[in-house]
Amino acid sequence: MKVKSKKDEKTALAACTGMSPNGLVARVAVFDAQKEYDNFIHICIPSTAAESNKSIYKIIDKYPIIGVNGCSNNCVNKILESKNIKVEDTINIDKELENCSIKPKDPTRCGKNEEIAVNYIKNIILKKMNK
Repeated sequence: MKVKSKKDEKTALAACTGMSPNGLVARVAVFDAQKEYDNFIHICIPSTAAESNKSIYKIIDKYPIIGVNGCSNNCVNKILESKNIKVEDTINIDKELENCSIKPKDPTRCGKNEEIAVNYIKNIILKKMNK
């Protein structure tokens, strides 16, 4: 069952789509957060970069965006900012996982380490949502 967060408005999540372990963690953490809470919507970064879906601007202009970046390159933020889209808040998985004892290793499949990292990042997303 989906749960409504304390915040009544929706928040858009934009996840890293890089082919790295942290990219996998970003995608799965965003998916899991969205699956559990009605207040999250997901922005497809490749579609936004390619401008293949013009209706995305209706969503982007309406809701605050949290960029979930896999590394310090902050590609999610850079892509959005290059389209003149404001990122309200940022999560950098590299930095956040410095505080987690487990590090993801696989860029394509979630094993034990990846699932622990996913839950860790998902909890950070949820805390930001409930601010």
